[in-house]
Amino acid sequence: MNVSLAIETRRAVKAFDPEHRIGEAEIVQLMALAMLSPTAFNIQNWRFVLARDQALRREIRKVAWDQAQVTDASLLVVLTADLKAWEKEPSRYWRNAAQPVRDYLVPAIGQYYQGREQVQRDEAMRSCGIAAMTLMLAAREMGYESCPMDGFDFDAVGKLINLPPDHAIAMFVAIGKGIKEAYPRGGQLSMDEVVIVDSY
Repeated sequence: MNVSLAIETRRAVKAFDPEHRIGEAEIVQLMALAMLSPTAFNIQNWRFVLARDQALRREIRKVAWDQAQVTDASLLVVLTADLKAWEKEPSRYWRNAAQPVRDYLVPAIGQYYQGREQVQRDEAMRSCGIAAMTLMLAAREMGYESCPMDGFDFDAVGKLINLPPDHAIAMFVAIGKGIKEAYPRGGQLSMDEVVIVDSY
């Protein structure tokens, strides 16, 4: 499947076959592709919590408006971000780069993020959003459906997954074998309304 077709056919599917299992090799492939998602300064601040324990999934469902895809999807990925990834051994993000690149970028990371908590959080949400799209398109190419989700109690889920204090949850992505067609698209806005050239 080419990228255009994956984009055109990806939909938020909410009905999954609860008996279907995604193979370990496919999970590794999905995660490997998600980890190629870009991040500012290459800080790779996303963290992917694979909620695989069924008891945990049932508890998450209780704080996610009882949405069936939480337990029925083959894979539930809780996308979180390390808000302090920028200060945790930043040299490792550029260890394979040429020395002049390292000399410039590694100090720049701290200069950009130090003392800017809102920027750190904004960056986390951007990074996780990009990674979520990568996951959904990769899943579509592999023949799976997906559903991006933010309908849950973020604090309650954080407790359930033992979220570190310097991390934040961005969203879920449920992935699996769809058993019901997505509803027709609700109504796309015109390109004239959403594409602005140069300025408003």
